[in-house]
Amino acid sequence: MKEICNPVRPGEVLSELFLEPLKMSAGALAKRLDVPRARIERLVKGDMALTADTALRLSIVFGNTPEFWLNLQRACDLAQARKVVDVSNIEPLVVA
Repeated sequence: MKEICNPVRPGEVLSELFLEPLKMSAGALAKRLDVPRARIERLVKGDMALTADTALRLSIVFGNTPEFWLNLQRACDLAQARKVVDVSNIEPLVVA
């Protein structure tokens, strides 16, 4: 299976595919989601990871699924881990 080397962050998707086309600010979205403005601003900037709470809220507002948002974050988390975690000394468990 091919790995995604540089996946798109959830905040980038939020900004480019949702906020910009709607001409909506992070503050306006935060108010609609009933979350602190800083949460959405930091997510868009890439300063914080997307949480399940935020994924659920975004899915309701934009009519998609929480899994859509969480899968974006998962791809970013795995790509980052692959860059920094050394797993070369781990051997697979062989079950007979």
